[in-house]
Amino acid sequence: MSLLGGIRPPITVLSVLLLALAGFTALSLGSVREDKLPAAVLTSQQHFAEDGAIALRASLDESVTDLDRVAALFSAGKPVAPDAVLDRIGSVYQKWRGTAVVEIASGRLLAARGENLPLTAVDRTKLAGEGGLAPRMVKLANGETRLLTLSLLSWKDQPQQLLVASSSLRFPGISLGNFRSIAVVGPDGDVLSNDGIPEPEMVLTDLQRDDVKRDTKQLKSFAKTAAKRARANPLTAKEPGSGGFLGVSGSLMGGEFGGDRAAAGYARLAGPEAGVGTEATSLQLTVVAMVNVAQSAGRTSDAFAGLVLAGALLLVGALVIAVLIGTVQRPLITLFLDSRRLTRGDLARPVTVPRGGEAARIGTALERLRHQLLEGTDEADGADGDTAGSGSGRRGGPLRRTGARTLVAVCAVLLLAWCVPLGLLVNRAGDDVVVPQQLVSDQRERTDTLNDRIRRALNEGHADLLSVASLMGEDTDSAHMRTLLDRTLQEHLRYQSLYVLDRSGKVLAQAGGGPQAIEGKGPREEPITVHSGGKEPVVVGTAEIPGRDGTAVVGEFRIDFLNSLLRRPGLGEIRVVDSKHRIIASNSGYRAFQKLGDDRLDALVEGSSLKVGMSPRPGSVLYRSGGDHVIAAAAPFVGGGAAKEMDWTVVSWQSVKGLAIHEYSLQNRTVLAGLLGLAVGAASLGWLWIVVIGPLRELARRAESLADGDRRTVLYPRNHDEVGAVTRSLEIIRQQLQQRQQQRKQAGAGGKPSSAPAGRN
Repeated sequence: MSLLGGIRPPITVLSVLLLALAGFTALSLGSVREDKLPAAVLTSQQHFAEDGAIALRASLDESVTDLDRVAALFSAGKPVAPDAVLDRIGSVYQKWRGTAVVEIASGRLLAARGENLPLTAVDRTKLAGEGGLAPRMVKLANGETRLLTLSLLSWKDQPQQLLVASSSLRFPGISLGNFRSIAVVGPDGDVLSNDGIPEPEMVLTDLQRDDVKRDTKQLKSFAKTAAKRARANPLTAKEPGSGGFLGVSGSLMGGEFGGDRAAAGYARLAGPEAGVGTEATSLQLTVVAMVNVAQSAGRTSDAFAGLVLAGALLLVGALVIAVLIGTVQRPLITLFLDSRRLTRGDLARPVTVPRGGEAARIGTALERLRHQLLEGTDEADGADGDTAGSGSGRRGGPLRRTGARTLVAVCAVLLLAWCVPLGLLVNRAGDDVVVPQQLVSDQRERTDTLNDRIRRALNEGHADLLSVASLMGEDTDSAHMRTLLDRTLQEHLRYQSLYVLDRSGKVLAQAGGGPQAIEGKGPREEPITVHSGGKEPVVVGTAEIPGRDGTAVVGEFRIDFLNSLLRRPGLGEIRVVDSKHRIIASNSGYRAFQKLGDDRLDALVEGSSLKVGMSPRPGSVLYRSGGDHVIAAAAPFVGGGAAKEMDWTVVSWQSVKGLAIHEYSLQNRTVLAGLLGLAVGAASLGWLWIVVIGPLRELARRAESLADGDRRTVLYPRNHDEVGAVTRSLEIIRQQLQQRQQQRKQAGAGGKPSSAPAGRN
């Protein structure tokens, strides 16, 4: 018999799979536990740390790029006095705590602004080597850490100068909310800076001082563990194809105090593309975000319910297997044995005819064929023999009513009776789902952080335009202006077009794509605005060139650049909308300037933008409707810079169903058990239908045709199994009957009958 064919393998596999599914149901549904700190909260802290790592990496790399570009632009022109260099940098950028210009040959300090820089930490003899100008971290006498960014100023026939800028390792625009702290951790696990934990001397009460000491100790413990885990290879630290953050990230759970438990997420600085390092990633820094979360009473799913469902499946499975064995397997094996007996010439015993279905039809045909072989008559004689028998030669009628198709359908209905309720009725999460408040707060804070990241990106872009405009000055040479624009466009991917526009609207120099936001007049007065005259929004930045009345440098931002900033795992759908609630940018497909299409989101955006006695504040809410709970948050643009007048709002929302919450985890596992049951039933019964039931129905038709006198149609077996064996036996019987028919014709014609023996199996 064929290994995969026959009646036994499908039924055996179905039995094993149903038994395994019953075990999975009992163990899976009985082990869904809700910890006192849900997994969704820990995952949210991991995403929070990833946001911090992205913001810090972008800020550090932006500082390095800006300083290098400014130094290159100064070096491309005429020599400038050190004080003038620092003054011009300070008028454009306010990101550095201190700047200085040092003569490399002598080490003499030529000019300085801001805080005193630890210039002794810079080895001037190694600046020319590989990595000599790489940013470096130094620790000040007061214990604070500074990042020194270096670049060269060089002019012909002038001594080389070193431009140095220092910045603190603070997070730009991270919204911490309440009871959260975030820290930058060095490669050895030391906390280099932290936000959110006040200094002990600022705390007024002993109780608050104890809380600060405990949080500081817990943060240091998290920092050591995170730095150790962050050394792993990003390719092995997460599951293949998981996507999301490109670096190493994870979550940690700390100690418990007063009903609260410390939870933390960590993320190591990673480049914007997989396998691509930057100046910031070479520092091997890790971000740790910690928050104290109120614990909930731990719950466990009812193990008895899982056992009941598993027991019900065992009963259903036993009934299905019994039906298949009793009505399909045993009758088919009996037919196989009887058909072999007839081909060997054992015609004394009647054929055992099953009770119904195709097996009964085949058995009846075999019994009729036995009489035909036994009596040596044709169809008329065979009919008499049938009548003389036990009545097993009856045709048609009741034998066809309960065929194999009906039996398979009954088995499928029995399995569906167990699977469908699991997918639609059992353990359904309703309106009473407990959603941790921390998730709602995290949605708000992360949305606010993303809002600040977009605002700062626009401000940085406008600052670049101001820098280019200040370097152009009164120079009207179009070649020089084009050189500055080309260099800026190559160093910053945020622009799709850069050009110089005079007061009459004429383009004096251009780099990149063609201008799309020219309205036939001079430059706009707004530093940043949106041009909505085309098919897609065009964000336009304008910086007037000093000393050239009405002439300005104009930059058009790529919308794809804004869309790329919105790709944050764990925030769901994200949109940037204007004051009319029209979509400007998105992290998924959208049409430019279309509406949000949800009254609840419109109301949330409107509420967060209200300015009643205070500045607009981010807001978040949990919508409960029909079991589909949605967490939504909105954060309006707040803060200084050129983008403060944009009046944009970042809104995000996500369904709670995708979060690791107890009720949904139990529901998902229940649905999974039901789907597995459907897959097991469909695969096994489908296999049985293809291999056995279909060929069996065809065999019944041919067996009846043979018994009715069809001696010409050759019977070919499809498979080497029980049905195929019965088919081969019927073919041998056909040959025997055909030979006897020829012998009778020869005898009736007066010829001598052939003495050749009948065919054997």
